[in-house]
Amino acid sequence: MKKVCIFCSANKEIDPDFFETTRQLGRWLAEEGHSVVYGGVNMGLMECIAEAAHNAGGQTVGVVPRIIEERGAQSQYVDVCIHCDDLNDRKALMLQKSDVFIALPGGIGTLDEVFTVAAASTIGYHQKPIILYNMKGFWDSLIRTLDDLEARGVIRSQWRNYIRVASTLDELKALV
Repeated sequence: MKKVCIFCSANKEIDPDFFETTRQLGRWLAEEGHSVVYGGVNMGLMECIAEAAHNAGGQTVGVVPRIIEERGAQSQYVDVCIHCDDLNDRKALMLQKSDVFIALPGGIGTLDEVFTVAAASTIGYHQKPIILYNMKGFWDSLIRTLDDLEARGVIRSQWRNYIRVASTLDELKALV
């Protein structure tokens, strides 16, 4: 069984379909016996993935920065809590503790996490899969940007060697 790290939004004011698709993913991960590693926050898609996995009998591992604890924003669905000092520690621990990474819709923090893990892969720190879950085309503009960067020669090799794209749960299942 794998430890699947989920990068995603902590905002709740986003497309409701993202929540339903995230619930399906959380249930599937739990049913397959995979653990969910995530940021441990009680908001947005982070809370959604944890609740779905936890309620389906899966294990959730929250990597929780001190500031989240201080604000009282830690999820009640964290089964195993790994405390850390800051976001850099969080990313390093998530990379260490996970076998595969899935990016759901998210903002600056999600992008930071995806590119930190992808950059580490490009220089050989790991060979772990990184997947953009392209719900309703959410990542289309990023995919175009990555294609453009590759065409301009500023990405050394094909970015799809490091970051995969799945638009449906079935496509995602084949990559996990």
